[in-house]
Amino acid sequence: MERMYRVLGFWTGIFSVMFFVGDMNVLALLFFAQTGFFVLLSYLKLSERMYIYIFGAYLTIFFVGFSYWTTFMMPLGGTGH
Repeated sequence: MERMYRVLGFWTGIFSVMFFVGDMNVLALLFFAQTGFFVLLSYLKLSERMYIYIFGAYLTIFFVGFSYWTTFMMPLGGTGH
């Protein structure tokens, strides 16, 4: 299970680099923080159940944040600039 967290860290790192290249610095830093989080967790040698609980909590926080952002923060019509 810890290898899957390293895979998640790898892909969030790739996304972070792409966001930096695309000049989206805030999003790149957010994904870089997620990369560090996933890689750090992968070396803790937790039980498989604990990894699943952590991933479930991560998904819950993501969905709540994403729902809040899309409901209250995004401009209507999808044009932000």
